[in-house]
Amino acid sequence: MSAPLAGLLVADFSRVLAGPLATMTLADLGADVIKVERPGVGDDTRAWGPPWADHGWVEGEVDVAEPGGQGLSTYYESVNRSKRSLTLDLADPQDRRAAVELASRADVFVENFRPGALCRHELDYESVAALNPRIVYASITGFGSGAGAALPGYDFVVQAVGGLMSITGEAGGEPTKAGVALVDVLTGKDATIGILAALAARERSGRGCHVEIDLLSSLLAALVNQASGYLGAGVVPRRMGNQHPSIAPYETLRCADGVLALACGNDGQFGRLAAELGHHQLATDPRFARNADRVRHRDALIDALEAALATDTAANWQTRLTAVGVPAGTVNDLAAAFALAEDLGLAPIVDLGDTASAQVRHPVIYSEPMTRTPAPPPLLGQDAPSLRAWLSGPPQAPLPARDPHGTAN
Repeated sequence: MSAPLAGLLVADFSRVLAGPLATMTLADLGADVIKVERPGVGDDTRAWGPPWADHGWVEGEVDVAEPGGQGLSTYYESVNRSKRSLTLDLADPQDRRAAVELASRADVFVENFRPGALCRHELDYESVAALNPRIVYASITGFGSGAGAALPGYDFVVQAVGGLMSITGEAGGEPTKAGVALVDVLTGKDATIGILAALAARERSGRGCHVEIDLLSSLLAALVNQASGYLGAGVVPRRMGNQHPSIAPYETLRCADGVLALACGNDGQFGRLAAELGHHQLATDPRFARNADRVRHRDALIDALEAALATDTAANWQTRLTAVGVPAGTVNDLAAAFALAEDLGLAPIVDLGDTASAQVRHPVIYSEPMTRTPAPPPLLGQDAPSLRAWLSGPPQAPLPARDPHGTAN
């Protein structure tokens, strides 16, 4: 089976993380993605290092457009595989015409400019849809296109004002961001969902539409039970470290040599935990018999559990508890996390050859192959010559084959 989006053309005018993650997902599924970048500079993340991925490019043979010639940043590589790079200066009339021509031929247009900024280039939704009524046009913003249009949409700021930091961190401690740009990632995935839904609707109606996604809305939707607790019960959640507000034990607990992540989701699991710890009485203690009781008496519960866990290592407890059906795990670093996925046969890594770093594979597994063989992220302007020639030719001309070597500009 060919990749489901084969033959679909995506004009990617986005940069940094949320938009590029969405378009890379479309590329994984077979779409031809043309990434439009500023000449000489490119996507902001090309300069976001260290770490740098130096793949042995010889200075002078290609212009990698990175500070000091370090090679591509690993940040840029993480969300730009299997794309082509076309450099266009939208302030230049000829380049603007090429951009408009690309939009007129595309199935999907993705952008994360400040709301209204593309109007002067005739690349806003209304202008593009007038030329191309089938376009699925996705706009990613920080706070929407209304009253929040002028607010800068940075993941870290949205984590703060959107409430995520207020529930992340130790109780009584400083509000803490997530260890990755989580809001950008969530928004990128929401953008992918919205684009695919709009494409499915286009199959019935024959017309595209404007898909709007903003970081704040994606974050609020991702707060799930915490948001529901506020909306349904008026409970404003607080920081609880690694504890769960509604389940116990569901947290990290100290063992002989470190901490163990323990997640008892029901009373049966807690009973098996008590038995494996050699403290059967905990399961019948009125303070701990039911989950609601354990949440109310969490401090006493933790004291009892950590006294028992102190007799063995976290790794041994993981083995023992997993064997009796109690969810538990050591706190791994990324090296150990990838090793675990390999051990489980999940094949988490794809090799893109000598000109790109290994990457995390497309996360969905299909019963029949539905993803393309990934290609390395492009150098800045790598595909510009062939794409400029294609855009100056007849609209019905087929898209030229992607040049794995190209000429950066």
